[in-house]
Amino acid sequence: MSFSISTRHIRRLSTAATAAANATATTSSSISISKAKSKLRTEYDPDKALDIYSSVSSHYTSPVSSRYAQELTIRRLAKSRRFDDIESLIESHKNDPKITQEPFLSTLIRSYGRAGMFEHAMRTYNQMGDLGTPRSAISFNALLSACNLSKQFDKVPQLFDEIPKKYNFSPNKISYGILVKSYCDAGSPEKAMQIVRQMEENGVEATAVTFTTILDALYKKGESEEAEKIWEQMISKGCELDVGAYNVRLMHKHGGKPEHVQALIEEMANSGLKPDTISYNYLMTCYCKNGMIDEAKKVYDDMEANGCKMNAATFRTFIYYLCRNGEYEKGYKVFKESVKMHKIPDFNTLKYLVEGLVEKKKMKEAKGLIRTIRKKFPPDSLKAWRKVEESLGLASAADDASSKDDETKT
Repeated sequence: MSFSISTRHIRRLSTAATAAANATATTSSSISISKAKSKLRTEYDPDKALDIYSSVSSHYTSPVSSRYAQELTIRRLAKSRRFDDIESLIESHKNDPKITQEPFLSTLIRSYGRAGMFEHAMRTYNQMGDLGTPRSAISFNALLSACNLSKQFDKVPQLFDEIPKKYNFSPNKISYGILVKSYCDAGSPEKAMQIVRQMEENGVEATAVTFTTILDALYKKGESEEAEKIWEQMISKGCELDVGAYNVRLMHKHGGKPEHVQALIEEMANSGLKPDTISYNYLMTCYCKNGMIDEAKKVYDDMEANGCKMNAATFRTFIYYLCRNGEYEKGYKVFKESVKMHKIPDFNTLKYLVEGLVEKKKMKEAKGLIRTIRKKFPPDSLKAWRKVEESLGLASAADDASSKDDETKT
C-alpha cells in the first residue's frame, strides 16, 4: 500500500480551498458548518465528501467541530482505500496557522488513527516540536486513541510508559482509560483491572466509562462472575451508572431472554435513566432471536415514540430477521425507510434481502433495491454489487433503469 502524496489530489484540495475562499470573499459561506456536517453524515461518495469538507474546513474554529467533520470525511476515504487522499488532506492542515494549537493538531493524529495509518499519526506527534505545538496529555491521548483505532493495542502500554517521561507531563484519567481499553480490546481484561488498581494508588479517578469497558470485556470473555464483581465495585465506589453500563448488562447478563431485558430497561427508566437506541435495538434483537417477530416490530415501531432515533444497526437487524422469517416484502419496506433516514444497512444484509426478493419473484422490488444502491454509492464501491446483479440476472435491468434515469435528468 502506497502512502505517497498524490500531486493530483493536492491540486484538487488546493483548488477546492481556493474556490471556497473566493466564494466567501463575495458572500457568506454558501453552506453552513452545521449543514456541512449533516451532509457529510449522509454522503457515501468519497469525492463528494472530500469536496464538502474542503469547501468549509477553513471556517472551523472549534477543534471538536473540526474533528467530527474531518473524521467523517476520513472514514469515507478509508472505506474506498483512498490513503493518498487521506495523507494529502491531513498534511495540508499542517500549513494552517492553528497547527500551533494542541487540540487542532490532535485532530490530525486521531484522523490518521481512524484510517489505520498509525505510522503517520506517530510521525505527526514527533513533528510537534518543529511545528511549534506544545505537548500535554491532550495530544498524548490522541496518539493513544490512534493506536487503538489502528488496532495496534500492544503499542499502547509501551507509549504509556515512554512518552510522558520523555516530555515531562503526567497522564490523566482519560489516558488511563485508553490504556485500559487497549488491554480489553486485546482480550486481557485482567491486566486492565491491574491498571485500575494502579490508578487508585496514583490518586487517579477511574471513571464509569473505564469500569464499563472492563465489564464488557469480562462478559465477552465469559467471565460473568468477575463482571458482576466489577458491577458491585462500581456501585460501592459511587460510580454514576449510566446508560452505557446498563446496556453492557443488557447485552450479556440475561442470556437474551426478552422478558429479562425488558425488566432491566424498566429498571433503567425507574432509576431516572433514559434507555437509548442501543437498549431498544437489543430488546428487538432478543424478540427476533426468539421468533417473536410481532413483538420485535412493536419495538421497532415505538422507537420514535420512545425518543430514540433508529441507526443502521436497527435496520440491519430487523431486515435480517424479517428475511430469515421469509418476510422479504416487509424487509424491503424497512429498507426504504432506512434510505429515507440515510442509515442504509451493510452489503451482506441487503444481499440476503435482494436474493430473497428474487426467489419470491418480487422482481420490481429487487430492481428497485439495486437501483437505489447504485444511486447512493459511488461506482468504485459497487464491484461486489455488480456480481450480485449478474448472478441474479438483474444487471441489464439495473443498467436500463439507470439509463432511463439519466435520460429523464437530461
